[in-house]
Amino acid sequence: MTSASTPPSDVSAGVDLADRTALVTGAGSGIGRACARALAAAGARVHVVDRDAAAATAAAEEIGGVAHAVDLARADLAEGLPAGIDILVNNAGLQHVAPLAEFPPDRFELMHKVMVRAPFLLLRHCLPHMTARGWGRIVNVSSVHGLRASAFKAGYVAAKHALEGLSKVAALEGAPHGITSNCVNPGYVRTPLVEQQIAAQAAAHGIAPERVVGEVMLDRSAIKRLIEPAEVAAVAVWLCGPHTGYITGSSLPVDGGWSAA
Repeated sequence: MTSASTPPSDVSAGVDLADRTALVTGAGSGIGRACARALAAAGARVHVVDRDAAAATAAAEEIGGVAHAVDLARADLAEGLPAGIDILVNNAGLQHVAPLAEFPPDRFELMHKVMVRAPFLLLRHCLPHMTARGWGRIVNVSSVHGLRASAFKAGYVAAKHALEGLSKVAALEGAPHGITSNCVNPGYVRTPLVEQQIAAQAAAHGIAPERVVGEVMLDRSAIKRLIEPAEVAAVAVWLCGPHTGYITGSSLPVDGGWSAA
């Protein structure tokens, strides 16, 4: 039996995506790589998109996918990417921690380019194929910060809230064509992005880095451990499976009870 502290090993069980093609952004590491791995295990052909060409290549080689080195902050990001996509996972993100009065405007703008504009552009790119085929799955990796706010994270919280709204619009427009759109809302996941946050949070709160995870990151979580990327990927793949076609426009917390408090 799997305990609360031991995530399941087979995250794609019961989902057959053998005739589907997926595209995952930020798939060179962390949640994105776990999603790419799980989708491939379910039988999908996976396009791995990441700014880091080496990371994208390594992830694609691992799963037999196709690598694309793309800077998602660019307005022409869709050029060269396939449009014949059945499953779009908008995952790429970045973080910056600073008080509002000190938050760099250029950093705020960059975060919105990557986490709001890029998903919008990819939706425009992929939706015609999904519509023509009468089937599509859009999974937006949001955050508990798409539902709740934390101090010092103006760029991230605002971007994730915007992604939530974009996801709902896609759900309404896609419904007549067999397309679903949902957000997955994790708390703190064991990823390179979170590792980078520890030092920044320590500085923002004036505490030692070793106290950040227990006293800051997991303070509002009922389950006192970091979430594993495979646990988020399991929800993403489940949303692409045979029993979730009626779930759309939703936000699914994977946050250890954070948003319940």
